[in-house]
Parts: sequence; C-alpha cells; structure tokens
Amino acid sequence: MSEAKSVNGFLIKQAEDSQWWIRNFGDTENIAGPFTTEATAIEVASVLQLEHPPVARRGKDKT
Repeated sequence: MSEAKSVNGFLIKQAEDSQWWIRNFGDTENIAGPFTTEATAIEVASVLQLEHPPVARRGKDKT
C-alpha cells in the first residue's frame, strides 16, 4: 500500500485489496470509491466540494 495523498481536502488512500478510496480528511469515513487506479480517485477528488455549515450572521440584519 502506498502513503495517503491529500487532494482538495480529501485523502486518497489505497486499501488492502489494492482498491483506491477517497476518504474524509480525518480518515474516519469513505467518501467515494472504490477506484481501480489512484489517478481516477485523484481526478474525482479534485472536483468534489467540501460541505461547510452556513456562516452565522451577526448584527441587526440576521435573516
């Protein structure tokens, strides 16, 4: 197995069965996969977007 790579905030990691997975940055959950090549996993990870909670509004104009 090779070392995990970071792409666009995700980890590209090879599993014991030689398949490639896209995992969250905390390495606690699979996001996508399996992929047969590392290049394919990197290509997919490069277009994924991280979901962030909405920004809290401050002041009078909370909507």
